[in-house]
Amino acid sequence: MSGFSVLLKKEWRENSRNFKVLWIPIAFIIFGILEPVTNHFLPEIMKSVGNMPEGADFQWPEFKGEDIFSSLLGQYQFIGILIIVLAFMGSISGERKNGTATLLYVRPLSYGHYFLSKWLVTNGVVLGSVWLGILAAWYYIEILFNHVDAWEVFAFIATYSIWIVFVVTVVLALSAWLPTGGAAGLAIFATLIFQIIDSLIGTYWTVSPWKVAIYATYWFQPNADMSDLWMSIIITVLFIIVLIIFGSSMAKRNASKTTV
Repeated sequence: MSGFSVLLKKEWRENSRNFKVLWIPIAFIIFGILEPVTNHFLPEIMKSVGNMPEGADFQWPEFKGEDIFSSLLGQYQFIGILIIVLAFMGSISGERKNGTATLLYVRPLSYGHYFLSKWLVTNGVVLGSVWLGILAAWYYIEILFNHVDAWEVFAFIATYSIWIVFVVTVVLALSAWLPTGGAAGLAIFATLIFQIIDSLIGTYWTVSPWKVAIYATYWFQPNADMSDLWMSIIITVLFIIVLIIFGSSMAKRNASKTTV
């Protein structure tokens, strides 16, 4: 385990040096704050800049706090995932390309530990960022909208976190398998484009990792059927395990491609 702890420290040091532990949380917190604040002041903003005819009175829908969480989820599902892909698409392939991995591969190394160290640190950074962003949104929702029960918010965060772990695992597994450009393209397809496909034709199936994020909002619906959520979580966890095994094996298989 001493070798594994060294790898963990290395990954944390790298994420600190390139400021990922700083700018990724800031990005998620900013979006978390903007969503409730923007929705609260949107009617006033539109009245001041919307060039509406004099005397016109447009009735804006009254949003609840639960609606803001769902709206924030839409932001994270596009911009947030794009941040994750772009920030970590070269985590393993980049080390092979610039020769950094040579310093590791010449030593006795467990490729499983190598992949897991990246997986744990990356998930720590990303999940911490997502949690901070959602908690920041919750703070302003409580001030500007209505009270949302804590157990609903934390159940929502926990469920959405499973989807985030899946996204991180996809990105790292593809980075271990493909060059950085290929990993980025396929990761965007697997996480972003396939979401769109699932939303268009996903009515034909109810259990899928790509539905976990949507099902996370069911915690705000008192009478929602949660059976599909639990099955989707089980399948997502199985996908994560398979991807970790795949990523570890690809890191070992592609070690010979490291630039010397």
